[in-house]
Amino acid sequence: MDDSDFRILRCLKTDARMSYQKIGEQIGMSISSVGRRIRTMEERGVIEGYSVRINEEKIGFGFPVFVFVRLDKQLASNFSLFEAKLKTFPEVVECWLMTGMQDYLLKLSTKDVRAFERFLTEELTAIESVSSVDTSIPLRCVKQSEHRSKF
Repeated sequence: MDDSDFRILRCLKTDARMSYQKIGEQIGMSISSVGRRIRTMEERGVIEGYSVRINEEKIGFGFPVFVFVRLDKQLASNFSLFEAKLKTFPEVVECWLMTGMQDYLLKLSTKDVRAFERFLTEELTAIESVSSVDTSIPLRCVKQSEHRSKF
């Protein structure tokens, strides 16, 4: 990875649909060089994929909730069961295995408080190994960034 690769990544982070031509114009590189470098970064796993950021509120899911989950026993089988079950819930936007007092941090997106209550009482707490949950409702997002490094 050199400075040109990082400049290409900055362009793609700004707009993943940016054409090779536009990237080349912005960083002073030929279209073929840009394409070759992007393919190399994809093959090496530097670029893992491309995605779309969706405004959940505009499609009717404007009630975000953060939920800490603790399992009754920290056994591999409980983790596997819990994680497999979570993958079936469309309300779960993100799931993080955590250190500390809680086992998981979930980010949920639901239609409203009633939809969240239904999910909490009928789905999440119905999972066999869940021993406790602690929920927080965010008031507003202060910063949201896709940046994971200096570039």
